[in-house]
Amino acid sequence: MAARSQDALGRLAEFSQYRLEHCASGGAVGESPRSESPEDTAAVLEVLSQWPGYYPTPLLTLAPLAIRLGLRRVYYKDESRRFGLGSFKAMGAAYATGREIARVLGLPQLVGFEEIRAAVREAKRQVVVACATDGNHGRAVAWAASRLGVQCVVFVHQAVSAARVRAITEFGATVQRTPGNYDDSIRAAAAHAAAHGWRIVSDTAYDGYEQVPTDIMRGYAALAEETHRQLPPDLQPTHIFVQAGVGGLAAAFFDGMCAHLSAAPVMVCVEPLATASLLASARAGRRTIVGGALDTIMAGLACGEPSTLAWSRLRRGRREFLAIADEASAATMRVLADPALCGRPVVAGESGAAGLAALLCVAARDDMRGLLRLDAHSVVLTVGTEGAMDPDSYAARVGTDSPRDCAYLSIESKQKHPS
Repeated sequence: MAARSQDALGRLAEFSQYRLEHCASGGAVGESPRSESPEDTAAVLEVLSQWPGYYPTPLLTLAPLAIRLGLRRVYYKDESRRFGLGSFKAMGAAYATGREIARVLGLPQLVGFEEIRAAVREAKRQVVVACATDGNHGRAVAWAASRLGVQCVVFVHQAVSAARVRAITEFGATVQRTPGNYDDSIRAAAAHAAAHGWRIVSDTAYDGYEQVPTDIMRGYAALAEETHRQLPPDLQPTHIFVQAGVGGLAAAFFDGMCAHLSAAPVMVCVEPLATASLLASARAGRRTIVGGALDTIMAGLACGEPSTLAWSRLRRGRREFLAIADEASAATMRVLADPALCGRPVVAGESGAAGLAALLCVAARDDMRGLLRLDAHSVVLTVGTEGAMDPDSYAARVGTDSPRDCAYLSIESKQKHPS
């Protein structure tokens, strides 16, 4: 037992060595503009709860880790079992895909799953949805399209793994590979959709395209609503760490949580060092694009162009932006798998571990603890956005066999109520 405890301490000591970059946005400390009311997000969550396979994902208390970090509480919202897909993306994809099909068919805004599916069966026109993806969003849109009975085309760039492509095609979607990076695949999807009359369901907003990304962010805000309902009413988060690709989840989750909190928490937006476009935007004071290969193991966060909609929200009020090294994410996957640190083994992929990785990097540095006011009274909320989306990669990074409950088990078994 003593040896295991010493090994756990060694795991946490590593985080002081990993490179970390920080920038704070302009707004005053405690300022938190709100774009959605609790009533709005509650209505969206009600719509999502009608989808087959919905149940609230667990909010885990990582008690041993909180003690070792000198914090009052560390929460981890575990999205590894969301709709059997292994990722939070299903919340945005389900709501936005349903809304877009409802618009095509002239249905009301908050119509439910069964009504949309019935309207698709009765419609005399064919509906095709399309998107670009690093993996998780495309799989979620393909799943939502298959459940609603419409066709789906997904564009992936050259670095998307074969395992992630297979996970998309298992829902009947057509996959098209494009040269370049994620941002290039977005442009390819938009061009093909315009040429063929397809409906784009993108989580990235850009000039002239914000309606669907707004719906996706409403789905993400419903995730915050669900999380709020799971928190003890007398224990409000003082800090929220959320990872970001284009920024949609971070912006929506911060807004969704702040709608319920009497005092604004410290809100930390986390990115990989190689793709930190939001941190670059915060430093420049304007939306800034990061080019290049966008090479990071955190594939779900490998985005160089911030969503216009997400950035417009993140730039308001006080936000902290952190960029972390790939090594920190991989080390956090091992921390989560260690029951001596987390109370039970928790499975997370590279992108899924990023928010907690940033917390561990901050907690290992006295100067950063002071800057972010992290102390023994802190109640920290993190979001585990994905499970082990690539089993082989997980096994290699954690040093164990592929996890029993990784995302590629059959969706039927994953949609049972979690243990």
